[in-house]
Amino acid sequence: MRPAEERDVEAIAELVRELAAYEREPEAALASGDDFRAALFGSAPLVHAHVAEVADGDGDGSWEVVGIAVWFATFSTWKGRHGLWLEDLFVRPEHRRLGLGRALLSTLAALCVERGWPRFEWWVLDWNEPAHRFYESLGAQPQDEWTTWRLDGEALAEAAARVLR
Repeated sequence: MRPAEERDVEAIAELVRELAAYEREPEAALASGDDFRAALFGSAPLVHAHVAEVADGDGDGSWEVVGIAVWFATFSTWKGRHGLWLEDLFVRPEHRRLGLGRALLSTLAALCVERGWPRFEWWVLDWNEPAHRFYESLGAQPQDEWTTWRLDGEALAEAAARVLR
């Protein structure tokens, strides 16, 4: 486990596309390596990533990025403190059961503790029972009393236009 470096952006973009396919929305992942380069390593990054690597098997000492955790800081007005929002966690299926997902989550949990952030949160699709079981095994609790809302596309543009008139 390590913080992502600029050399990882293409691997991150590929893993995000694999996650989108797993989540049954392959056409939704539009971000490129350049998008991740700008977001993660631009002049004022607001998003961060950690990667999980394994030896690539060539015996030449090189490593392959096979897992990602993309996250950003949040803020709780009730606690008056920052927290961490995990946007995406993904480990390639052939590298699961090695403890990489658990290690990525533990790394981010340690980051929260080090920074005094009291919350570490994320979404999980309702149908993704393997993920639910995995997160429950870590002691995470579902927060199902909230409904996620989203403005995007034309609705976002229309909402913005009402304010700008």
